[in-house]
Amino acid sequence: MNLERRKFLQSLAAAGAAAAFPGVPLLNHANANAATPAESFDFVFFTDTHIQPELDAAHGCQMAFAKIAAAKPEFAICGGDMVYDALDVSRTRADMLFDLYQRTEATLQAPLHHTIGNHDLYGIFTKSGAAPSDPGYGKKMFEDRIGARTYYSFDHRGYHFIVLDSIFPTPDRLWEGRIDDSQLQWLAHDLASIPPAAPIIVVTHVPLITGYLAYGPKPDGAPRYDTVSIANSAAVIALFANHNVLAVLQGHLHINELVNYKNCQYACCGAVCGNWWHGPRLDFPEGFTIVSLRVGKISWRYETYGFQSVAPNPRYKS
Repeated sequence: MNLERRKFLQSLAAAGAAAAFPGVPLLNHANANAATPAESFDFVFFTDTHIQPELDAAHGCQMAFAKIAAAKPEFAICGGDMVYDALDVSRTRADMLFDLYQRTEATLQAPLHHTIGNHDLYGIFTKSGAAPSDPGYGKKMFEDRIGARTYYSFDHRGYHFIVLDSIFPTPDRLWEGRIDDSQLQWLAHDLASIPPAAPIIVVTHVPLITGYLAYGPKPDGAPRYDTVSIANSAAVIALFANHNVLAVLQGHLHINELVNYKNCQYACCGAVCGNWWHGPRLDFPEGFTIVSLRVGKISWRYETYGFQSVAPNPRYKS
């Protein structure tokens, strides 16, 4: 395919995407036919802060954020579950939790991108007393308070970052891990708008791939596997074909685990809150992940920050 033909098709794909998704604008990938050279820098991926006034959690988050700030990353990405918990509480409690997170987040002193987690949805459990017509219901509180879309992409120094929304509220006012149809279409168009060789990092709260079910306790002992990983992960992964996806950074399970599948690394990363502020989770202590990008190659290391639980307890939560 000659250069002009390729440029035409890439421009057509980007234009079609903009028309199809007016509410979720794509970035303007100038010179889409030629990748920007991949540079070298560090960023931080932290996930599952589960901030709350109880269990010394706000202090723990502040400790973690101070250590992240000291590492001087170019930016940070939160992998979701910022608060604990907006699903089944009153609006007053949910607002208080988001206020607490945003005050504590200021300690980071770095540009910050957010991923939505299941515990960040307001009121979808009937116990909350919220109605679907209430202000902030579902994902609207996250969008309003955090000021971010629930899925989006951005470019930084030659790398393309894709942040997915893996939380799908179900008609029975529960949720499952799923990438909905409109987001799948958006993802296909977003990937089509960048050069095939461009290095990509994907972020999702609920894992696309994990081996957790082979060794970890099940959520509440129930066989609901669609809350452990994304139910339609095969449809998402199929879109990665013929693209240079270096890694998928995942939260939700509070463990460090690496699965290599079709030359892509699917990394579950440990949680800031460890075992929901009750000590280590399956022997993985409270911490965050420093990701190093070096001219198109990726590596990472897990950092702890010295938190001591005021209520050690090996219990499992979903």
